[in-house]
Amino acid sequence: MKVLIVDDEKLALSRLNRILNEEGVSDITEASNPIDAIKEVAKTKFDVAFLDISMPTMTGLELANTILEMSPNTFIVFQTAYEEYALDAFQSGGLDYLLKPISNESVQNCLKRVEKFSNTKIKENKKVVAKRGNKIYLISLDDIYYIKADLDEVIIRIKETDAYVRKKIGDMEKILSDRNFFRVHRSYIVNVDKIKSMQSIEQSKLEIFFEGIDDLVTTSKDGAKEFREYLDNRTI
Repeated sequence: MKVLIVDDEKLALSRLNRILNEEGVSDITEASNPIDAIKEVAKTKFDVAFLDISMPTMTGLELANTILEMSPNTFIVFQTAYEEYALDAFQSGGLDYLLKPISNESVQNCLKRVEKFSNTKIKENKKVVAKRGNKIYLISLDDIYYIKADLDEVIIRIKETDAYVRKKIGDMEKILSDRNFFRVHRSYIVNVDKIKSMQSIEQSKLEIFFEGIDDLVTTSKDGAKEFREYLDNRTI
């Protein structure tokens, strides 16, 4: 397990490093500020990043967003002396939230969560967490019809409704890279297995129709060309 610790307090870095070592984690990289942390993430794929929330130049919440853009599969764990950041931390993609002074027990429980969710990630039926109002959906990737970019979020269309995920469409494209999804437009990713039919329109674009819903998605010109090539080369 490769671990990154980011904290501007030297004693906090040393304490967490020592506890992780006691819990059997030895591949640890330390960074005393967010800029150095980003440089480390650019050259190393970390399994877990422990981030202090209160740091100069960039908060741990902001750093988490940057890390997840660069490395979507890295688990984020926040560490702080303040309880009031918990909701923001989980909304920023945090797997766990450790209160300082950090104990061996809290790190043990955190590592168990990491192991549990690591195993979940490799299961065939992956899910994504999405929200619509106060309702939270756990959506199987196979149930998605298409994904639409919406500023810093995406809208995921399933048969019953649509819901929002706090990720950029580029992040979703990476998550779906091992599935039969294709980005047909800078703002749209479609599930190829849900397509019923397509028709050509002006500028050689395509209109895509789906099984079971009335929505249609229009490709870009370049997206249509690349999608046709993808379909031509696809093994049925």
